[in-house]
Amino acid sequence: MTTDDIDSTATSPILRIKALGFPWETIDPFLFCVYHDDAYPAGNAALGPDAPLAGREIGQDFSRKDGWSMYHGETVPGFPGHPHRGFETVTVVRKGLIDHSDSLGAAARFGGGDVQWLTAGKGIVHSEMFPLLDGAGPNPLELFQIWLNLPARSKMAEPHFTMFWSEDIPAFTATDDEGRKTTVASVAGRIGPVDGAPGAGGPLAPPPDSWAAQPDSDLAIWTIRMEPGARWTLPAATGEGTRRSLYFFKGRTVKIADRRVDAPAAIELRAGSEAELVNGNEVSEFLVLQGRPIGEPVAQYGPFVMNTQAEIQQAMTDYRRTQFGGWPWADPAPVHGLDPARFARHPDGREERPNPLASDA
Repeated sequence: MTTDDIDSTATSPILRIKALGFPWETIDPFLFCVYHDDAYPAGNAALGPDAPLAGREIGQDFSRKDGWSMYHGETVPGFPGHPHRGFETVTVVRKGLIDHSDSLGAAARFGGGDVQWLTAGKGIVHSEMFPLLDGAGPNPLELFQIWLNLPARSKMAEPHFTMFWSEDIPAFTATDDEGRKTTVASVAGRIGPVDGAPGAGGPLAPPPDSWAAQPDSDLAIWTIRMEPGARWTLPAATGEGTRRSLYFFKGRTVKIADRRVDAPAAIELRAGSEAELVNGNEVSEFLVLQGRPIGEPVAQYGPFVMNTQAEIQQAMTDYRRTQFGGWPWADPAPVHGLDPARFARHPDGREERPNPLASDA
């Protein structure tokens, strides 16, 4: 699909349609979004793939050979320790597990709908490994990682580690006149019944220095799942200057205000207009990224995102000098054992686990 620009004066809620690449293109305040959908085989004793690694560029394998990649992992797939400064990572794990470790001493095993929101701020080193715990069958992994920019005033904030367990993520199901269902989950932002005060039936509270924590940011991260033939209207955004992207990543076709769109596609919508979605004959899934732009200069060098090239040079100098606090782990790519239980251990030693009753509340 080639870029399809829509006349900005038209009444359609669609502004433009683009093909989905890797990573997905995003709009300020988002820096980019990557989508991993790997069909890993059974795991071996080291929690890596029980399959030959021949033909892969180990340490830099994005081949999708046999439907999966090792990425920067050598034994276990994933991303061994690497630094960040000046932005946030929001990692939504739909299938499989991630083992997180960082320079603050925090660790976590999360997956199955869990979300980790990490404010890198002035600097953090973390690893994200994909342990393959099932030694007898496949180990599918599906996730988004979204990079959300920080405004200049927050780029040197203290790093902050947040876990949102799947049981606590607000969601609702809308049923159309034909009884077909659309389910919406909100990692961030108010929509439908997800309203009111954060944590009280309303949206989750983002980290304190996040752009999402600003009351006028109008920031949203939603996932949408539509049954075949389902009809649902995405409401208009309320913020002035808000921009909205709809990523159609699973399914075949959808009509948006009577315009047919084929998957996979990135659709920029007119945020101030509602958009009726009428799904085709297969289950369809979407990711919505929305927010008021920060509107500041962006200087980026790999894992550092600042406002000026001088600040990038300072980030590189600081990392060479301090390693952003050092690496407290014996392995650059730690994994957290055979127990599949999800957990998070915070830098202060506090440990949390998902509340199994939360989803029944």
